[in-house]
Amino acid sequence: MLRIGDINGSPYIGVYCAASEDLAVVAETTDPKVVKELAQTLGVGMVRTIIAGATIVGSIVAMNSNGVIVTNFAEPHELARFPKGLRITKMEEKFNAAGNNILVNDRAALVNPGVSDKTVKRLQDTLGVEVQRGSVAGIETVGSVGIATSKGVVCHPRTSEDELKWLSELFRVPATVATLNYGTPYLGACAVANSKGAYVGSKSTPIELGRLDDGLSLF
Repeated sequence: MLRIGDINGSPYIGVYCAASEDLAVVAETTDPKVVKELAQTLGVGMVRTIIAGATIVGSIVAMNSNGVIVTNFAEPHELARFPKGLRITKMEEKFNAAGNNILVNDRAALVNPGVSDKTVKRLQDTLGVEVQRGSVAGIETVGSVGIATSKGVVCHPRTSEDELKWLSELFRVPATVATLNYGTPYLGACAVANSKGAYVGSKSTPIELGRLDDGLSLF
């Protein structure tokens, strides 16, 4: 399923929401109608909380089916909203905006090349996947320029053919380029998706939606 909309009046869905195959997290101030639409579109349970006192949870949370990575400023009472037993790890370094700095699905993760060896090990343990450092289209905040699911990867339009091949091998799904929100190259900021659906910024054009649909095999 593919649906367009806004969160907090903004088409930058990925700034305000993060999702896996089973769960999505949004700020507790999110319109209940939007929360319901996200749950239906992605086929997930919803967590409503703030992280580090902020509503931009999509920028500071990265997650897959195995675990959740959050900024090191997250508070215990905020994380208590997540299901018990879910592995949650704080990103204890300067690159702590996890959603911006990690691109992940259930098979692999790509992380900002500046992160420490300790962080890479913690990501591997929490997310349960291979973790590699790297950039996409010369941009180190890899989570902001791409979307990865168990069916596909879509990323910045300047991503090279060699990079697309590498991303496809890493995540073990086809990789392609696209834009959203009327030409915005920061795909991760414009939408949230899993293998069942995508909730996409309202400024996205029909052509952009079609490319995302194809790239993530949502049909």
